[in-house]
Amino acid sequence: MKYGRTYNFSAGPAIMPEPVLEEIRDEMMNYRGSGMCVMEMSHRSKVYQQIIDEAEQDLRDLMGIPDNYKVLFIQGGATLQFSMIPMNLMKNKKAVYIETGAWSSKAIKEAKKVGEVIVAASSKDKNYTYIPDCSDLDIPEDADYVYICENETIHGLTYNTLPDTKGHILVSDQSSMFLSRPCNVSDYGLIYAGVQKNVGPAGMVVVIIREDLIRDDLTDLPIYLQYKTHADNGSMYNTPNCWAIYCCGKVFKYLKKLGGLEAMEKINQDKAKVFYDFLDSSKMFRGTVEKKDRSLMNIPFVTDSAELDAEVVAATKAAGYDNLKGHKSVGGLRASVYNAMPKEGVEALVKFLKEFEANKK
Repeated sequence: MKYGRTYNFSAGPAIMPEPVLEEIRDEMMNYRGSGMCVMEMSHRSKVYQQIIDEAEQDLRDLMGIPDNYKVLFIQGGATLQFSMIPMNLMKNKKAVYIETGAWSSKAIKEAKKVGEVIVAASSKDKNYTYIPDCSDLDIPEDADYVYICENETIHGLTYNTLPDTKGHILVSDQSSMFLSRPCNVSDYGLIYAGVQKNVGPAGMVVVIIREDLIRDDLTDLPIYLQYKTHADNGSMYNTPNCWAIYCCGKVFKYLKKLGGLEAMEKINQDKAKVFYDFLDSSKMFRGTVEKKDRSLMNIPFVTDSAELDAEVVAATKAAGYDNLKGHKSVGGLRASVYNAMPKEGVEALVKFLKEFEANKK
């Protein structure tokens, strides 16, 4: 890390690639001869239209997004999608949700305000430490969609096999694993991701939605809450989050230069293995998720006591490893090792934790 920067293990807003930050810095006062910072320019200008067009195309290239899917950049973050999805997709007022952690639970609560929610599988019985078997779910024929949070940021578990939706639309919250590995977009009806974890600054969500799911009969739904509004206006019905789109576009180009999502997955597997190998060999620290369902992005772990957990958090922060405190709802510790976290950062943290453990003996 350069410029005296800390190793930032925050779950979001999170670390961004240093080459991207350097490029943003260099363009801050005068974007490509425009005489303006991107934060200052009109979203209706030709120069900004090029920025948003390139961002969308680069994302399409990275994910292989088919032509019959729309890419939308919407304000409100991922949390707004907890409501927008049922408002837009619940034709029969019935949907199936899989409950695997804090964020899928929040989505369930919001969807219940719109229609009937069937929780077809849950790992709440073991404090969300595993992904339930989704190979033979009880899905009503008239269910509008099946919803998953594909990577639970707080509880640190991920799907390695998608549910068998039995022909129903699959909706996925990919916020904390977006662009961390290859994704067959055609497997989903809708994918969304808050960008502040893996691709940019907070304040925006990317929605990738199949065109046939965009409805034009929702006349009573507020216009900003309709996917059709954003699709018809190229994500510029109102002033979009121009800065976030610009920053995300930089990250998309960075990932393409790196070799795409296949290369990124290999990098993520390698650095997560460093941390999980340490947890599996440690006598002081242990992971909280079943091995088969461990996230490559968010790694929760604990000691034998809350007091020792707090001591570790304080020691790591003092040593320059920031944001390792677990989420307030679960406690413990958590290392978020998103795309931009270098392997050296994980290795340095593991070295520190090994020394901490040795000194406690």
